Amino acid sequence: MDEHLYWQAVVRRDASFDGMFVFAVKTTGVYCRPSCASRQPRRENVQFFTSSEQAQEHGYRPCKRCGGHADSARSPQADLIANVCRYLEQPHDHLPTLQQLAAKFAVSPFHLQRTFKRIVGVSPRQYADTHRQQRLKATIKEAETILDAAYQAGYNTSSTLYAQAEDILGMKPSTYQRGGEAVTVIYSIVPCRLGYLLVAATEVGICKISLGDTPTQLTADMMSEFPKAELQPDHVDLGKYVKSILAYIDGEPLSLDMPLDIQGTAFQRKVWNALRGIHYGMTRSYTEIATAIGQPSAARAVASACASNRIALVIPCHRVVRSGGELGGYRWGIERKRELLMRENMFAVEDR
Repeated sequence: MDEHLYWQAVVRRDASFDGMFVFAVKTTGVYCRPSCASRQPRRENVQFFTSSEQAQEHGYRPCKRCGGHADSARSPQADLIANVCRYLEQPHDHLPTLQQLAAKFAVSPFHLQRTFKRIVGVSPRQYADTHRQQRLKATIKEAETILDAAYQAGYNTSSTLYAQAEDILGMKPSTYQRGGEAVTVIYSIVPCRLGYLLVAATEVGICKISLGDTPTQLTADMMSEFPKAELQPDHVDLGKYVKSILAYIDGEPLSLDMPLDIQGTAFQRKVWNALRGIHYGMTRSYTEIATAIGQPSAARAVASACASNRIALVIPCHRVVRSGGELGGYRWGIERKRELLMRENMFAVEDR
């Protein structure tokens, strides 16, 4: 079950996925079809099931609006793409080419590419590579050697892995394999208008800026990524950055120009660079960002890159909204996104 794919179907209210799964909302105890027109829940409150019966076994009741039942006719296109996704999620000795996929699933390469990108938001190759990276992260800490981890994940040569390693892992493979051992991360957590602010940095630059409800929550989130890294509280070296970010949160239209230590795919980096070009007090839609980076059909992939951003505010993913003006999602909570945009707009108007 690809929960990312299913969530994107829920966000789009994609009727082609009706009959393939239902989603349940923990806070209401109700389950719905993907196409349900009810208010979109928060991602963290959603659970997916392959059938209505399975949802009911877990104590959920059907939605009165859509009926909730997953017995409607399944879309052949959705079935095709779900099967392709399951195939791509498995390790291969190389990334399958579009021609190989088309031959395996008996469709034309053009139809497969177009349908896959429409439903999933990225190309089959990008999807396969993302899962290969996830397998690498999951296996590298347990494998005896880095080469073993590379082959298990689906890299057919070590040179392929090492060429991308720092973008994928944020450090050398040998360092990541030790759980971030020998990497020193200094951090500071302070209260702010939006709850609590965490700023963390390596010797290269700022590696994480997070917003949360408690210091404990923010610390746990940071520790989970590199459990063996040396974490050092620091309020001196980070002081000037923390001060600037706090002023920014309070509404001062500052330029948050600071050294960054960020890791991501080439596509994610392209999106993040585009986000930094959105001026204070302005917003752009996911489609406008996709167009700006030369991939106008990749709006959903842009939304995914925004959700993967670990550096709040400096990479201002809160300034990206849906085409209709709705806020969309935000990794650190939709209410924080609303507050940030409201204050930016207010101060931007005063400056005109």
